[in-house]
Amino acid sequence: MTDQDRGPGSATPPAGSDLGRRVRFRRCRLGLSLAEVAARAGASPGYLRHVEEDPAEPGAEFLLRLADALDTTVAELVGGTVEFPPGLAGAAARPEVLVLDTAACWTHLGTHGVGRVAVTVDDAPAIFPVNYTVTDGGIAFRTAPESGPAAAAGDRAALEVDHLDDAFGEGWSVLVVGPARAVTDPAEDRRLTAAAHSDPWVGARPLWIALDPVHLTGRRIHATGRPAPVSA
Repeated sequence: MTDQDRGPGSATPPAGSDLGRRVRFRRCRLGLSLAEVAARAGASPGYLRHVEEDPAEPGAEFLLRLADALDTTVAELVGGTVEFPPGLAGAAARPEVLVLDTAACWTHLGTHGVGRVAVTVDDAPAIFPVNYTVTDGGIAFRTAPESGPAAAAGDRAALEVDHLDDAFGEGWSVLVVGPARAVTDPAEDRRLTAAAHSDPWVGARPLWIALDPVHLTGRRIHATGRPAPVSA
């Protein structure tokens, strides 16, 4: 099988270690070929294929280069974030706060599928994690009709998505604010369901809440002297 056969659209990943599966998943999520990632990481395509398909144990230096090439962290590649929350590392030596333009905000939103929605419940602010989908210039998330996030319908709501990189002391966040509405049109419901990357993590959530962005802002903390991330 050639590398072209194992391109980003391939449905069945080869057998290998958890590290290899995470590397391949991230590469395919970014739409990059094996050769492209290998060039960015300063490695041969053959070695990167070995990492993806075999129980490889690459060194720390290569893992750092590979994480940078995939715009992620070493902790995420090796599974260290499964039980260990990010953000406990120290700040970068010379952090720089950059404002993301609208296009960059949408790009960052499209790389993730879980965010936090802020709503008012019983006259008090509340924040809930939700699975969301970016579609047609808007954002929609799924929830249960009687749940806390459903309180967003008919009111203004805010959705925040972020990413932290403990290895380099970097990160970004995007905030979407606008009116929210419950999706009642069956055709729109089917379209959103078809566009969703996965089912909700917490089980059946039949109600879609559509958020129409009025304010879209984003910030990125960048460690001065490092190349900008791929998705920046």
